[in-house]
Amino acid sequence: MDIYKINTPSELMKGNSYVGRGIIIGKSAGGTKAVAAYFIMGRSANSRNRVFKLKNGALFTEPFDPSKVQDPSLIIYAAMRQYQNKLIVTNGDQTDTIHEGLQKGLSFSEALEARCFEPDAPNLTPRISGMITFENNDFTYQMSILKSIDAEGTDCARYTFSYPAKPGLGHFIHTYVCDGSPIPTFQGEPERIAVPDDIDAFAEEIWRVLDGDNKISLYVRGVDLATGAVEEKLINKYE
Repeated sequence: MDIYKINTPSELMKGNSYVGRGIIIGKSAGGTKAVAAYFIMGRSANSRNRVFKLKNGALFTEPFDPSKVQDPSLIIYAAMRQYQNKLIVTNGDQTDTIHEGLQKGLSFSEALEARCFEPDAPNLTPRISGMITFENNDFTYQMSILKSIDAEGTDCARYTFSYPAKPGLGHFIHTYVCDGSPIPTFQGEPERIAVPDDIDAFAEEIWRVLDGDNKISLYVRGVDLATGAVEEKLINKYE
């Protein structure tokens, strides 16, 4: 087993019907861009009734058909927001928790101490988060997963991973291993994933390998490290 192998999206996800929500952060192959991607999947009608919307540079989940919303608490949130030199991306309203924590002088992990996994027993969905910190025409990034320590949800286990940016290398964290009942939560370290230079091609590859029945929306952002210029690709299944 090559623990340093950098996998393609296809190698990590093809044939897996349900990896849930996923975050990818890394540096483009040419070393010129910071890349962040976020996607959502869903099995229930309530989860599938969503689209991504961009507002003032921030990414939000919104109902596709507002009349069909059953419970907005865990499905409608800001998924990606900027604060000063930091870009935050998460799978829930902890985006705002991190944003507010940074304003108070807290670190990424300190801000997340106030949160735990989602209250959706029996799945107890993990909260996954990522943050890019831009500095000196380069960046570092962190990823976090907050997950139940047992099947009953008696307490929260907290894991934070910190990475230097290396050309062509990204890390991928997702909520679930695969489909199931209850759905098994993500295990181990974030997976090593190849990050190309072409943002559109990267988005298309991720979208292609996500399960056709369960995928909902995908957003990929590339930030030029020299100029700050943003490239982005947004795909909604139900729009």
